[in-house]
Amino acid sequence: MTQPHPLVAGLGGRCPNCGRGPLFVGFLKIAPSCEACGFDLGKADSGDGPAVFVILIAGFLVAFAALFTEIAYRPPIWLHLVLWLPLTVVVCLGLLRPLKGALLAAQFMNRASEAGRGDV
Repeated sequence: MTQPHPLVAGLGGRCPNCGRGPLFVGFLKIAPSCEACGFDLGKADSGDGPAVFVILIAGFLVAFAALFTEIAYRPPIWLHLVLWLPLTVVVCLGLLRPLKGALLAAQFMNRASEAGRGDV
């Protein structure tokens, strides 16, 4: 069996080491270790990185769609609120978990670890 690329495994919410075990135990809580290979996931920390990328991506998509809709159709403000607020929430929640997994996998690929660094 071949190892999947760590970024693909991270995007899918799987262990970046083996690609089989779950990376998360809740919606965004990282598992302490991989159930399949025993890899220590407890040291992984993505910080605010996933939230920043989610804000940038979702903000661009929703703002562009709202601006296009405003220029093309001129709907009332209440329709903008009904359309774009729920869409913003759905897009943000949909992107947060895969992006957190991808950033944790990128840390794994680059052998980055916050634990044990003497230069901090």
